[in-house]
Formats: sequence, structure tokens, C-alpha cells
Amino acid sequence: MKRILVVKLADVGDVLTATPALRGLRRTFPSSEITALVSPHCRDVLDGNRSVDRLLLFDKHLFETRGGLGTPRAAAAMATLALTLRRARFDSVVLLHHLTTPLGAAKYAGLCLAADAPVRAGLDNGRGGFLTHRAPDHGFGARHEVEYWNDVTGLLGAAPDCGPLEFPVSPGDSANAATLLDGIPGPLVAIHPGAGAFSLARRWPLDRFARVVAAITTKLNASVVLVGGREEAGLGAALAEAGQAGRIRDLTARTTLGQLGGVLARCSLFVGNDSGVMHLAAAVGARVLALFGPSNHRAWGPWTPNNPSIVIRSGIPCSPCLYRGHSVGTPEGCPIRPCLSMITPEQVVDTIEQLLAAGTQPAVIRDPDR
Repeated sequence: MKRILVVKLADVGDVLTATPALRGLRRTFPSSEITALVSPHCRDVLDGNRSVDRLLLFDKHLFETRGGLGTPRAAAAMATLALTLRRARFDSVVLLHHLTTPLGAAKYAGLCLAADAPVRAGLDNGRGGFLTHRAPDHGFGARHEVEYWNDVTGLLGAAPDCGPLEFPVSPGDSANAATLLDGIPGPLVAIHPGAGAFSLARRWPLDRFARVVAAITTKLNASVVLVGGREEAGLGAALAEAGQAGRIRDLTARTTLGQLGGVLARCSLFVGNDSGVMHLAAAVGARVLALFGPSNHRAWGPWTPNNPSIVIRSGIPCSPCLYRGHSVGTPEGCPIRPCLSMITPEQVVDTIEQLLAAGTQPAVIRDPDR
């Protein structure tokens, strides 16, 4: 198998969950050319990853609505992509996506068929008739996303890789991270109050994060590093006022993805909602405390096989309502979101204290419904 195309047109966290499967592919096919088709904003996720030889970029948003598909710009972009895939003469296409809707299945079928590869491998929930090799999709959370992608690459003969997520931090980004953190005393706890644009409903209330920040910088005698993108700068500014002077550093909207990886690698612990930043923290080896409400912790919980991490969630029967079964579900949840409001700052602070003292103990997942 000389040329393999891996399709992962998704966001940062989604692409990170595919890195163990990519590593398994590289180990099994060391001399093959592995190309990854990703969204432009995920380029930095795989840049420098030794499991990938080449990146193809395509704006996934052109793929996501019927209206978008019908525009001249989208039609031209997809025609160009189809021509590029056909000319590459791939031997196999590895599709790392759930086929959650008929429209989505049709789009990925078109993409796979455009590549004209004799082998087309992916998950099948009843919509994967265009695939030549199929792994059963039992629904979101029946297996972790990392395990599902191992299932798909296993169809090509790759052994499963259950090791950690992977995000190489360059020496330059590591040095920049050290500069950004200069002068703040440890231990460092990274706090990410955002959750990405796809589902703002995943955010734990900001006033509760503020109480946690205050407790970390006083009761626990640790320092807080606030992280996030441009859209979360306001959240960081609000939380910065809650911390003890000299023990808080607001880096929201101040880092590239690589620099953020370097910052998180220097922190003793990451605390935040379900998000791509949470997966990035896991990928650089940080211990993770993740707060889950509407989203599915069994599908998207922190994958940290070498570090102790904890998921805190309420466990009420209606949660998760996002990524449930074979459906995306309800990205904005319900108006009152008791699944998040039932998580208290005291729970979070106690767990932070536990994780800061955990050292190298085996990973732990707190799951109230087991």
C-alpha cells in the first residue's frame, strides 16, 4: 500500500483524537506516503507529526450546509479537491468520521469516490454502503473516539495504538511559552473557561470558575494560567480579577496553537470544559480535570493513558444530550442546563487538590453512572 489518504475534516480536538490511529498506520506502513486531509485551521495540529508525510487542506465549512454546497465558491473548491485526489492515485482512503446524517454520508461518499481508491475504510452505522471496508459504529460513547479510529485503521491491518494523543511542541514554541510564563510561581494550573464555537452550552458558569480561581491562588497556594482563543479573551479578563495578585497570568488570545501547547506542557494541571484545548492539554502530557455537561464524556473524555485525569459530571439521566447514539443531538442543550449547574466549585477545588498531589498514580475517571 503505497499511498494512503486519511480524511479528518474536523476541529482541533477531533484531529487530536486521531493521532494514535495515525501513529499505528505509520508503524504498520513505514514506507507508505500518508496524506491527511484536514481543515486549514487544523494545519498546525499535524504540522511536524512524523506519522504524516503530506497535508491537504480543505475548508470543512463548505461541506456543512446545503446552501454552502450550492455556491460557486464551494463548487469550485470541491471540483479542485476532487481533481487533486484523483491525480494523487491513492491506494486507500481512511475516513475518520461518523456518518451522522444522510447529507453528511452523501458528501463523504462523494469525496471517497472522487479519490477513486480501491480501498475505502470507515465506520458504518447503516449509511456506509460506499465503503469497501467497514467497522461497526455502535454510536457515540459506545467506544471512545480514539478507539473508533483505531478500529478503522485496523481494517487496513494496523495494530491498535492506545497510547497518548500527540502534539509535537517545537523548540521555538517551548521557548516562547517559557517567556510567557516567566515570573509566575508554581505549581501552575491552566484554566480554560471556553468550549469552542460549536457548542457554547458546554461552558461551566463563569462565576463558578471565578471561585475556583480564587481558591487556587489562596487556599491551594498555586498559580493560575488563563488560556483560550480570541473569542475567549473577555472570559480571561473577567477571571483575572478573581485571582490573587502575582499568582495569575492571563494568556487568552495571546498564543498560537503551538505556543499554547508549550504553555500547557509546563502546567501541573489543566482544568476546563470539553473542548479542543482540553484535548491539546492531554496531548502535551498535562493532567486533566474536565467538566462535562451536555457532551458525551465516554466519547470525548480526556485520553491520558499515562497521567491521572478526572471527569466531573452530574450524571443526571438527560446528560449527555450532545453526541448521543448515532445523532449529534442538541448542541445548545436545554435553557437551564442542570447537568452543569449541579457541579459545584467545592467539588472542583477538592479535585484539583487531589490531582496536584496525585504524582504518577494511574489514571482515574470519575463516572457517577457506573
